[in-house]
Amino acid sequence: MIKLSYDVKNYRKDLENLVGDGDTIIELGCHVGGTTRLFSDRCRVIAVDNSPESVEEMSKLDVEFIKGDVRLHDVLGEVFSKIQKCDVLAIDLGGGYHPDTVFKVFYIWSSTFKPKHAAIRNRGLLEFFNSAQGSGEDYVSNEGYLESYHDSGIPPQIKEFDLWTPALKK
Repeated sequence: MIKLSYDVKNYRKDLENLVGDGDTIIELGCHVGGTTRLFSDRCRVIAVDNSPESVEEMSKLDVEFIKGDVRLHDVLGEVFSKIQKCDVLAIDLGGGYHPDTVFKVFYIWSSTFKPKHAAIRNRGLLEFFNSAQGSGEDYVSNEGYLESYHDSGIPPQIKEFDLWTPALKK
């Protein structure tokens, strides 16, 4: 199941309903752990964030924290070296990213880790979904990833990330 929201309270409620005891969760955009605290004591959590303030705050929680940009292939690879599948993929990139970037992050991470459930918090994606008219075609996934992405392993790096994020080039 894929849940989409913008309000942080709804996002957290979605996660509370999706996460089971003992689940493995990948959390992208954990920031200082406001959402992470809801399930870190009963699940294995691998949390990723690039903000400087996340380092100290996440060290206070019993989670595996990676300071990194979720758009970078190396960060995806680092998480993949720890686990190859997760139960829940939580993506809270908030208003800081355009919906196309959030969708691409979802695509890459969900097609890699094949979660049972995904929760995404992004206003632009929610607005698009709620504004779209029915097409008459039914493509539905009951998983936490889009079933059309059944390839295995880490997908190739998305070239567009380099075009949109020149500051990431080293």
